[in-house]
Amino acid sequence: MKKNFLLAIHCLAIGTAAFAQSNESVTSTVVNNILLGNYTPSTYAASTVIIDPNTISAGLLKNISADSLTADLYSLNSFQNRNTFSDTTSTTTGIGATRRWVYNKFLQYSKATGSRLQVGYLQFTYDPTSYPCTENPSIQTHYDVLGVLPGSQTTDKSLIIVEGHMDSRNVNNCDAAGSAPGAGDNATGTALVMELARVMSQYTFKNTIVFAVNTGEEQGLLGAGALANYLKSQKVLIKAVNNNDVSGGIFCGRTASAPGCPYYGNIDSIDLRIYSLGDVNSANKQWARYVKLEYKEQLSSIVSVPTDLQIMELEDRVGRGGDHESFTGIGYTAARLTQANEDGDANSDSTGYTDRQHSVRDSLGRVNSEGVIDSIYLNADYLARNTLVNGNSLAMVALGPDTITLKPAVLSANRVRVALTPAGSPAYRIAVRSATNDWDSVYTVTGVSVDTITVPYPTETTFYISAAAVDSSGTESQFSTEYTLSTDLVILDLQPDTTKPTPPPPTYYGIQLLPNRPNPFDESTLITINSGTDIFAGRTVLLITSIDGKVISRIPVSLQTGPNQVVYNHGYGVAGIYICSLIIDGLPVQSTKMLFAPR
Repeated sequence: MKKNFLLAIHCLAIGTAAFAQSNESVTSTVVNNILLGNYTPSTYAASTVIIDPNTISAGLLKNISADSLTADLYSLNSFQNRNTFSDTTSTTTGIGATRRWVYNKFLQYSKATGSRLQVGYLQFTYDPTSYPCTENPSIQTHYDVLGVLPGSQTTDKSLIIVEGHMDSRNVNNCDAAGSAPGAGDNATGTALVMELARVMSQYTFKNTIVFAVNTGEEQGLLGAGALANYLKSQKVLIKAVNNNDVSGGIFCGRTASAPGCPYYGNIDSIDLRIYSLGDVNSANKQWARYVKLEYKEQLSSIVSVPTDLQIMELEDRVGRGGDHESFTGIGYTAARLTQANEDGDANSDSTGYTDRQHSVRDSLGRVNSEGVIDSIYLNADYLARNTLVNGNSLAMVALGPDTITLKPAVLSANRVRVALTPAGSPAYRIAVRSATNDWDSVYTVTGVSVDTITVPYPTETTFYISAAAVDSSGTESQFSTEYTLSTDLVILDLQPDTTKPTPPPPTYYGIQLLPNRPNPFDESTLITINSGTDIFAGRTVLLITSIDGKVISRIPVSLQTGPNQVVYNHGYGVAGIYICSLIIDGLPVQSTKMLFAPR
């Protein structure tokens, strides 16, 4: 995965990659037509089409294989160096041999399922002078590998994408010849995508699913950027993207990036983190919640070892990035699924770095006295469980109905009325959330003959509500955009009243400073301000002070209508209580307490 040393560099790297790439094209006309929704669905239908969600979830659980994943990990390890600019002509080493091997494995899966999985390359060029090495590489043409499983209809041409990057790196990202096994980063994510292509190509889903193995992630998200930009240029809609990067490791290094892991040597093969951009009204966070809900309801009661899914606050670990950002950066919905324990912060060129990520030590494991790899760093069973989480979410959204919209209104007695559009589904799911990243409650309502229903809401002042449609098979759609409601906040007419000599206070306009999350926190936290107006844009500041009044930080806020989100980075190792104050026109409006608690 990519290391971003500063936020400014992080943004620059993504922007540079987007502009440096060009000439994107799909090498297979058949694959390109499927991506654009121009194909005959019956050509690719399974002999027996299964639409029951429980049957498919159970089938994924049965068929996803730790042994199959292990075999793919060993094969990826054998290519020695998968640097984006490594050898393209060898049949045994380098990025060229790697992508051809992935391509041929996809062809094998296609043959085993009646040629239903269609295979091609996304080809693009990248200006080598943009590559920050003393000697610029001569390789300019690069390839992502695409396995495409056509949907059963073309009315809704939206795609679902699961991706992982195949390129690797060692300490020197310019070294395209030395050993760079990249077992954790990111043979694990590549093997996960390949295993899903193998298993899911047995089924037919309503929407087309794309299994993308990308290149160039370590050089600035090149392959994912090329894919995202190409689909955007073709006006292709995407329901959701799952990016899998560092997916099967269980060992906690000394320098894991925040939020990090507990202590060096800790083993965790249970937790899986979902990072996504935004908070209130974020389609990305809604997708993360959907992934967790589908696993909880479809699989958690039938798996032998449950996975604990954690919906994280930020889009990625602090100072880090991944291929999902190529999609969120241009308006697509995407999330990153990644292991909880990470063996290093990827800062492998720093003095004293002894962790494994981004070094020759990122291998399958240690070789024992019998010459056999004995891994305590990667765990194929954990990788299989993470593969299952991915596959289940992709299957459910690819099976389910279209997303609906809702318009809520608060009623008395702690109930809210929800108007749904379009109406007429066999059932609906109504999700209510208060202070956490996850939904507090998800209600199922059946037998609705009109387009309005009522559900309880929490006792918190401010809460968020969204809805999904459920089809006759019991599969729900993605959830709608969240709607913010408040039980004690009435947004009045915003037209100025010239009869009053004194302007109304900001709270008149529905402005509310919400408690930061997480709280307590270390390093960074998210602050949200709800506003019913944008008239205070350029006149608003967040003031962070110590408990004795010392100013720690002053953050200008361009206050817009709706939720406004600010990430505050304070740094590590500070303990104590601080005050966050919302200042408008130089006057304090509201304040909250923030607790720093070093990990």
